[in-house]
Amino acid sequence: MNIFQELIYSLKNIVVAFAVAIFRFFVPPARKSVNDEIVLITGSGNGMGRQLSIEFAKLGAIVVLCDYDKNSNEETQRLIKENGGQCYSYICDVSDRGAVYRMGEQIRKDVGHVTILINNAGIVTGKSLLECPDDLIEKTFNVNLLAQFWTVKCFLPDMLKKNHGHIVNMASSTGLIGINKLTDYSASKFGVVGFTEVLNYEIVFSGYDGVHTTLLCPSFTQTEMFKGCQMRFPWVIPPLKTEETVATIMQSILTNQYEVCIPRLVYIFSVLKTMLPVECMLEIIRFFGAHNFMENYAGRQKPDETITSNGGFKK
Repeated sequence: MNIFQELIYSLKNIVVAFAVAIFRFFVPPARKSVNDEIVLITGSGNGMGRQLSIEFAKLGAIVVLCDYDKNSNEETQRLIKENGGQCYSYICDVSDRGAVYRMGEQIRKDVGHVTILINNAGIVTGKSLLECPDDLIEKTFNVNLLAQFWTVKCFLPDMLKKNHGHIVNMASSTGLIGINKLTDYSASKFGVVGFTEVLNYEIVFSGYDGVHTTLLCPSFTQTEMFKGCQMRFPWVIPPLKTEETVATIMQSILTNQYEVCIPRLVYIFSVLKTMLPVECMLEIIRFFGAHNFMENYAGRQKPDETITSNGGFKK
């Protein structure tokens, strides 16, 4: 195939892919079955992690709970088992590479090979760059970004061997559009966006068509993680309700969607950011009050603590 034929072939594939994407926007594909799939969810002790765990258990998946809070993780386990679900509970600090690899070996012995990995764990300090202690900046990157490297390196090889699996990475709308006074958090989520994009390339270009990736970019939710935060016009981008967000996430995973922004308005702001001059984006951010989003953040009253994705305060 010469270069001209290759160009025509590529253009044809682009047009077809675009047409399919438009069609799928209006007619979503059928949901895949996750019955007997082994689903590992980090940050499963509370919030969206707990709700995702419960939903997967309802669909017949074998759920592997991973959190560093023993009590909250066991509560999630209790809720699943009292409804007849299958689950296993592991206590692990996912920012500790060695601990992740040891947990992975134990899971293989106790349960089997993980086929769906959901990287949900995350923390937020809620401080500007100069206010945030160096150790908390490192902790944010270790939990929000590097932990996803360790879990993927731990469980992806088993998926590739069988050409069957799914990796779901929790980023944020702030990983597409930065938010004032969320310097470390936004930067770590931008990292997750880039990590997932290149991870998808590596999987696809290596010839694995049975291993999928999903990048989740939700706005802020009605949880302790962003308690007190609010836009100028909350009716434009209201705080997300956990139940509705989890339903959207489940739909995206079960239909193998690559990138999901919640709400859809985030897509528009993300595109505008790439097209408009910086001064225009600054004015849009100012008008919608995004520059003051963190002003009433409840966690700022506790300078030695961070808020975790499972809703608890950790020293």
